[in-house]
Amino acid sequence: MGTDRPIVVAGAGAIGCFVGGMLAAADRRVALLVRPRVKTEIERFGLRLTDFDGAETKLGAGRVALSEDPAMFHSAGIVLVTVKSADTADVADQIAQHAPQDAVIVSLQNGVGNVAILNERLGGRRVLAGMVPFNVVAMGEGRFHRSTSGDIIVGEDVENTAAALSVSGLTMRGSRDITGVQWGKLIINLNNALSALSDMPLAAQLASRDWRRLFADQMAEGLAVLKAAGITPASATPIPPNWMPTLLRLPDMVFNAILGRTMKIDPQARSSMWQDLKQGRKTEIDYLQGAVIALAEQNNVNVPLMRRIVALIKEVETSGKGPPRLSPQQIRGVA
Repeated sequence: MGTDRPIVVAGAGAIGCFVGGMLAAADRRVALLVRPRVKTEIERFGLRLTDFDGAETKLGAGRVALSEDPAMFHSAGIVLVTVKSADTADVADQIAQHAPQDAVIVSLQNGVGNVAILNERLGGRRVLAGMVPFNVVAMGEGRFHRSTSGDIIVGEDVENTAAALSVSGLTMRGSRDITGVQWGKLIINLNNALSALSDMPLAAQLASRDWRRLFADQMAEGLAVLKAAGITPASATPIPPNWMPTLLRLPDMVFNAILGRTMKIDPQARSSMWQDLKQGRKTEIDYLQGAVIALAEQNNVNVPLMRRIVALIKEVETSGKGPPRLSPQQIRGVA
């Protein structure tokens, strides 16, 4: 990377701890800005990083610097932003106050609006968009489990930051169309809400044609919005986003054969939104379905299914009772 300055992970939750841990395992200097609970957990147990393919990496607590104090940005060479979208503005202000002017900021967040917020608040620093295609589940006792496959995509830059961050077990690739990649990921992430409402593992949900049809109908709404807005989503997999609704509606045998060649999913993989509802946290629904609905309003496109899904998630957030185990019919409002 041409520098011995540390890579600082801002807001190290499940994704941040996994990415930071894999970088540390490859002998990169890594520091994690963490909440007190996560700091205590890692100090006690270290980091145990596991994968859907059976891979396992263990690191003692001393392999990464841990702090709750954003002053740790002071010597950062690269800052990886992994906070929830609602916290982007706050962490941007912390970076602006503490990080060197030449630090490279990489957003590894869901949604499509975070880079604009970072740029607005970071006064000329180099900010790159990124896309993390895989899920990570916090299993407790310092274990973070990657449950789906895929390479991290980062916006292409002259310094080739993606290649500089790529290590064994954690491939990062540059893209000239990172905006298209982010919209493509957002369209896929529309399923996060269905996973959360179903209380089912992703693999079991995708094995059910009724659930896939629901996902396909919601995705079709989203793709219609993007078309009306003149946005072309890109895919990090061999399957173009516009093909996905048709693929999802296929019979089980055909769908499973295609999925198995393009993506690996752990049988217990869950969405981040499911984790949020399980732990009584506010979800990122406003930055996923909410972003598409805002675009739909600007382009006079009707998205009734998406609006109903948002309403259901908001209802569960308010109740605090966790994932409600709804059926596809209940989500559609026909049960």
